[in-house]
Amino acid sequence: MRWIIPIFILLLIEVYAFQAFRTLFKFKWSLTIYILVSLTLIAFIIYSFNTPNPNGSFTGLRSFAIGLMLSMAALKISIVFILFGEDLFRFFSALFQKLFTTNSFEIPSRRKFISTLAIGIGSIPFLGLLYGMYKGKYNYKVLTYELEFEDLPASFDGYQITQISDLHCGSFDNNEMVNYGIDLINQQQSDAILFTGDLVNNTAAEMDNWKSSFAKLKAKDGVFSILGNHDYGDYYNWESDREKLNNFNSIKQIQHEMGWKLLLDEAHEINRANEKIAIVGVENWGKGGFKQKGDLDKATANLNENDFKVLMSHDPSHWDAKVKNHPKKFQLTLSGHTHGMQFGIEIPGWFKFSPVQFRYPQWAGIYKEAGQFLNVNRGFGYLAYPGRLGIWPEITVIKLKRKVAV
Repeated sequence: MRWIIPIFILLLIEVYAFQAFRTLFKFKWSLTIYILVSLTLIAFIIYSFNTPNPNGSFTGLRSFAIGLMLSMAALKISIVFILFGEDLFRFFSALFQKLFTTNSFEIPSRRKFISTLAIGIGSIPFLGLLYGMYKGKYNYKVLTYELEFEDLPASFDGYQITQISDLHCGSFDNNEMVNYGIDLINQQQSDAILFTGDLVNNTAAEMDNWKSSFAKLKAKDGVFSILGNHDYGDYYNWESDREKLNNFNSIKQIQHEMGWKLLLDEAHEINRANEKIAIVGVENWGKGGFKQKGDLDKATANLNENDFKVLMSHDPSHWDAKVKNHPKKFQLTLSGHTHGMQFGIEIPGWFKFSPVQFRYPQWAGIYKEAGQFLNVNRGFGYLAYPGRLGIWPEITVIKLKRKVAV
């Protein structure tokens, strides 16, 4: 019974979409061609999900199939909304005619203009999602912020951090463009680079082709990292618990080999002129079924309330739930995880929207509350849908500034 409603909805979408194509393209074999195209796409999706995938996730051929499916779905759903609106108009026109004019109930035929409009409007997200697969996923953007703090030590006035997040290395398919992004990170010449989790989709083997590239990341005070929910291997069918543990240890070891300092519920102090700031990193802590391992108390055991802290915590839901009301105060928290859903609309400084905001109140950019800042990075990589549209891959540059008392 649970399949009846989804199947009915899918059939309704297909019937409406075909109505638009049949009205616009009036030729004998229109239904046959439409059905063949739809069945070919379905067959490709089934084939891709039944082809062995060593990474065990929505990557490679599966990811491409998902992209095509979403693109076609966007086209057809757009058509459904417009034609359904036309059907309501046709029905009430016939009803009005029945009640007040000719006393006959004749539903007007579909208008070619409306079908043309429906296909035209539906083509916008369709072509947009295809563009996102072709170009958008490597359309790296450097976003810069200058944040003021009253309690920033004077020696760190102007200290610059570059944040990256959510690499998902098993999804990458273009060595040249990924290395372009890595060079762009290094070009910022920040004092420290902070990576906020999800190095891989599932397996340490995903790093085989990318370890040497990301080992090129360099900063004066080092590259610091934490784990994201995907780094624990929870979304893969392991042969045994031992195999899963070995994979997890390999992911941690790889970061060490790249020269990154992985922070597991711990803090690293950076000192200048007898003053310090602390880079704090916790394991993943998320709401809604995600792993909750991060321990703020353990991570700050050797710190006090007055120390200036930059916290790395992968999931931004941690901020509302635990971080912003913690007694030791975290002046700046850096998160990722949401990817901005890899799809949305942004007009810098004016407007931003993504469906992910209905799940995460803090989903992209800078947020401030009670004198504390949170930045949610939109992610460097991508997952499942092999592209980005409107929400581009991000390199965040944050300059810390000491607020001058007035």
